[in-house]
This record gives sequence, structure tokens and C-alpha cells, in this order.
Amino acid sequence: MFDVQTFDAEQDQAYLHHRSAQFRDQVARRLDGSLTEAEFRPLRLMNGVYLQLHAYMLRIAIPYGSLNPGQMRQLAMIADRWDRGYGHWTTRTNLQFHWPKLVDIPDMLDALADVGLHAIQTSGNTIRNTTTDAFAGAAADEVTDPRPYAELIRKWSTDHAEFQFLPRKFKIAISAGAEDRAVVPAHDIGLRLRRNDAGEIGFQVWVGGGLGRTPLLGQVIREFLPEADLLPYLEAIIAVYNLSGRRDNKYKARIKITVAERGLDVIRDEVEAEFLLRRAAFTGADEALLDHYRRRFAAPDFAPGGTAVFDAALASNPAFHSWVDTNVSAHRVPHYASITVTLKAPGATPGDCTSDQMRLLADLAEKYGHSDLRIAHDQNVVLPHVRRDDLPAVYAALRELDLATANAGLLTDIIACPGMDYCTLATARSIPIAQDIAAHFREKGLEDEIGRMNIRISGCINACGHHHLGHIGILGLDRAGVENYQITLGGDGYDIPAIGQRAGAGFPAEEVVPAIDRVMAAYLELREDASERFIDAYRRLGPAPFKAALYPEGGRHAG
Repeated sequence: MFDVQTFDAEQDQAYLHHRSAQFRDQVARRLDGSLTEAEFRPLRLMNGVYLQLHAYMLRIAIPYGSLNPGQMRQLAMIADRWDRGYGHWTTRTNLQFHWPKLVDIPDMLDALADVGLHAIQTSGNTIRNTTTDAFAGAAADEVTDPRPYAELIRKWSTDHAEFQFLPRKFKIAISAGAEDRAVVPAHDIGLRLRRNDAGEIGFQVWVGGGLGRTPLLGQVIREFLPEADLLPYLEAIIAVYNLSGRRDNKYKARIKITVAERGLDVIRDEVEAEFLLRRAAFTGADEALLDHYRRRFAAPDFAPGGTAVFDAALASNPAFHSWVDTNVSAHRVPHYASITVTLKAPGATPGDCTSDQMRLLADLAEKYGHSDLRIAHDQNVVLPHVRRDDLPAVYAALRELDLATANAGLLTDIIACPGMDYCTLATARSIPIAQDIAAHFREKGLEDEIGRMNIRISGCINACGHHHLGHIGILGLDRAGVENYQITLGGDGYDIPAIGQRAGAGFPAEEVVPAIDRVMAAYLELREDASERFIDAYRRLGPAPFKAALYPEGGRHAG
């Protein structure tokens, strides 16, 4: 049953500090030996603390990827005081600190609580951070701003007593645009906002998506769910999964396996029956709270203005023009724009952001961007509301800290997990492969020629780098103690969702860049014209010519 007093990070700092105090006591008992690591593990995971290869790691929730400047500056302070001066943005739009000392983590949690942030439900078999479109509230193609719904889900799901020990972790995404920018089909539950024939707002509901060792795209369980039924319907889906999901094998415990094994029609019937039972318990408090969030997420007061300064800079500065072409998106207000700040400069670790860069982004958002910052699932940062006439000043400031790389959506804008440089689960490195690919194609000057291109890299079968959804996906595995990289082709998480297909046998690390180079050369030769993206050419031609480029001699690599 929905409770309007359920935790709200921005309204109840006392609760967060209470949680931090609890964890402080647990840490003290771990350090003095009163708790074994086995006993401590479930307690630390409840507070977003992992034990990685070289140190503990703290994962901080960034609800639906939204931050204000004060929160960003606090993250920068935490990075400097208790970590190594940087943080890592994840594909769940969260932030990870990879080097904290265990004794310092309660202080870090207190510092987060001071600005309404926390690490609750960033781990464990519970409902994780709900993600949405980084351009929410700015994109011209959206039905309505999805953030009020994301906040409603966050409030409902946090510390939901029934769903703290699910069969496995659970992820929800919401997309409101004509274009899906939240990768809805790859989630346990995906929501597409839409209007019915009567003009009413509701949701197309997807269920059973997920990546990992058994990648599956979700299926539509409801074509149209009225807005007022959102929470009871979500609750019904998760309740059915909680009872019928497998607990005998963690690799088969996700809802995607439950749907695949039992069938969508069976799951739908059970969900609809459960929904009818639970709907009566929702007495309208959720709808009143949603109205409150709509007001809270009301559009800023957009300043009037023209584009004379912007037009002059565009005409006189080729580097600025290139950056605008790739990193600036249209806004629903014509003299405004949205900026994608890529954390993918040549040689950089994808997703890493220094404390100085965090502070600069906070300053720019405060001065030029209506104090609004977004973390995107592609490990970049978005300033959603910037006047076009302010773009030259923002660009100049970003250049000072190596944040003005003009590569958003291009081949070098690579998603990569931390891989074996950090993660205990990883079987191969991801970061060096991403760096090598980016450096190679930057040196050849082919980024603009190749155009829109998604490369995704994961360091193990868990697929935190979303390699299944890359136009080219790269999966690092261990083969008798040697890093080996499988390549998949044809994946997409956006316009036509698809799971990439394995091309053949894997490559040793030193052969990955030459292999990708051959595929890109084949694409440039085979495409109809410069407007045909790699993924479009792949769909038109099929995998054969690209496999032939990957494995020119056939033999041991083919198959």
C-alpha cells in the first residue's frame, strides 16, 4: 500500500542521517572484528558499498540522473576529501567512488544526506534507481515530462517493505519521447508515455527485458495503462514476480527468465488479477503526490532572446561549429539548446569525471543552465536548458577542462564498464580497449566520416557496458588466463531495439582495434551514401560482409 510518508530524500534528511548512523555502528563492528565479512556483506550492500578488486566502492544514487549545482559540488568535495579526486558515472546514471576507506564511508553518507543524496537501493535484490531521458523537460518530441513519474516511483519503491528481498535486482526505465532515449525494452519494466485516442496520458508497459548472460528484449504486457493506475500496476507486476521468480539459481532469477519460462500471457493474467486486488488500496494519495511533483518539475522561466551571438560564433569558429553539430541538440524553445558534455576525450576513461570538472559543470549549470544537470545513461553529462547565445561562452569554459570534445554519438563516444581494472566480477579489461579504439580512430580522423556509431564494451558476461546494445559490442572474457574479446554486431537500444549477434570467435586484446578498423573500412566501402549509418547498412546488407571483414582468412575465427 502506498504511504505518503514513505522516504523522500529531499524532505527527510533526518532519515538519511539515521541510516548513516546505523551503518557507522556496523562499520565499527566490522573493523573491530565483531562482524565477519560474511555477516557484514548484506549490511554494506544495503548501503551501496561493494568490495572490489583493490578497495571498497560506494555507489551513489542519482535519482533519474538529475542533479542541482549544490549536489554536484558536494560530490566534488567528497571526491577530494575521501576518494582520489574523481568519480565514475554509470549506465544506471549513478556515481561510483572506487577508492574510499571503509572507515570514511559513514562520513561520506552524512555528506550526501546534507544535500538530499544517498546510496540506498543501489545494490541488493531490490528496486534500483529508475532511469529516464536525460533531455526530459527539454525535448520537443516528448508527450510530457517523465521526471514526475520517475520521482513518484522512487518515493514509492524506496524501503518498500514487500520488495526488499526480491529474487534478483529490478530495474525500471521511463521514456516520454517519440524516440526512446531510455532503452525501455532492455529493462525489467519499461514504460513508454503516450496519449490514447481520447488524448489521455498513459503508459505502454514492457516487461521482461534485460541483458547479462541471457540478453532478452522486453515484451508489451499492456498497450495503454491509465496514468492513475501506474503504481498499483507496477506493484502487481513486481508482486507476481516476487512470488513466481526463481530463487534456486541467481542466473535464472531475473523477471526476464520468469516471463520466458512461464509465458507472457500467463504472467499478464496473473498481473491483471493482482492489479485488481491492489488498486483499491491506492486511495488517491499517489495521484495527489504526482500533482505535487508536476509543479516541482515545472519548466523554468526561459529567458527571452535571439541567436545573434550564437550565429556569429557558428560562422567564425570551425571548432565551435563542429561541437555544435555533434554535442548540441534542439530544444523545445527555439532559442534554447541542450548540451551533451562527453566524458570521452581521447585517452580518457569513459565515464570518469574529476572534481574540478564537476565543479565547472555545477558553475555552468548555475550561470547558464537554470541550475539543472542530468547524467545520461551513456556516461555523459547533459545541460538541458542553455540559451543559444550562451553556447559560445559555455564551449570556451568546457575547453579549459577538456570537456569540449566534439564526439557525442560518434564512434569514440564509447560506453565501457570499469572492467578488470576495478571490478571483482570482470574477466577482462574494458577501459584500455575503449581508449585504444578512441585513440586509433581519432588519429585517423574518421569520426565524422563514419558518423553516428555506438560501440559498447563490457568486461564480463554481466554486461554492465551494455555491449549487447552496441552497433558493435565487445565482450571481454578469460580464455585460459588470456583476455579474449568477442564481437557482436547489429545491436541497438534506440530506434529499432535489437540484441547484437555474436560474429564469431574472439580476438586477443592486441587484435581488437585492427578488427574494428576492418569493419569500419567495409562499412565505408559498402554504404549507399554518407547519410546511411553503420546500423542501417548492417540491416540492409546483413552480417555477412561485416563478418568477412572481421575474419578475412576464415579459419579459426569463423563461425
